[in-house]
Amino acid sequence: MMGLFSKQYQDITPVAASTRDDLFRVDVREPHELVSELGAVAGARNVPLGSVLKTGLPDVPKDTPLLVICRSGGRSGRAAAALTQMGYGEVYNMAGGMIAWKDARLPRA
Repeated sequence: MMGLFSKQYQDITPVAASTRDDLFRVDVREPHELVSELGAVAGARNVPLGSVLKTGLPDVPKDTPLLVICRSGGRSGRAAAALTQMGYGEVYNMAGGMIAWKDARLPRA
């Protein structure tokens, strides 16, 4: 149950996330991490965690369904929690991050 003053984000598996074309994908890793062996999810916008925590996603409407991605799911969880506190209504944290995406053999950019 959601708290009275806080919305909650939801965890979503990489496989489930890969089937959702409606999700605006945000990768909160640092730019140099996007070219690592883990790669990135095609079409994801890179907005490092520090920027998300400071300003959110000012050009993204708050009713846009969001998928937040990082290496292992930790930073994206922090970002997802912050975004829900900022009023974004439908926020998903990709459980296991890019490690789980790669392990599921999903396509990478």
